[in-house]
Amino acid sequence: MLVGQIRLNRLSTAEEAEKIVHFLLSDHSFDDTRYTPGELVHFHELPYRALKEEIYFWYAEDEDGNIIGINCVAENEQKTGGYSWDYMVVHHDYRKVGVAAMLMEQMYDFLKAKQARYLVTYTCDLPEYNRIRQVFEKSGFTLVGRCPDYYYEGEDRLIYHRKLV
Repeated sequence: MLVGQIRLNRLSTAEEAEKIVHFLLSDHSFDDTRYTPGELVHFHELPYRALKEEIYFWYAEDEDGNIIGINCVAENEQKTGGYSWDYMVVHHDYRKVGVAAMLMEQMYDFLKAKQARYLVTYTCDLPEYNRIRQVFEKSGFTLVGRCPDYYYEGEDRLIYHRKLV
């Protein structure tokens, strides 16, 4: 799908997965780059898990084919229509121009087609994550839990839920 000069794609090749790994580890993706060891593993593995259809992974690219955003979800282990929204990241230079909204719209269309019942997501409670918390709250998510010191000492995990049907 091409919207303006931004194209949305569902990940389908190893070459795309490698480009996504590079984007995730670049200086253009996350504001907080104090990654946990587990996050580093995720960044290297998640795109390849999508090739095995273990998760669903979309990416946005600019007119030159550069990755400028990613989004991924997976059905939970119970396989009863609940989904987990793991990462949505937009390149610093493309924030506030609608890339996140386009990725989210594509994700919600997919979840509707799958007849998903709910979506669970999470983030950190540090100030660097204020913007994504605002996105969750404006998108109908409810804060349903807090796990103290989840990431590092003093960094709690906030858990959000949105009923879809």
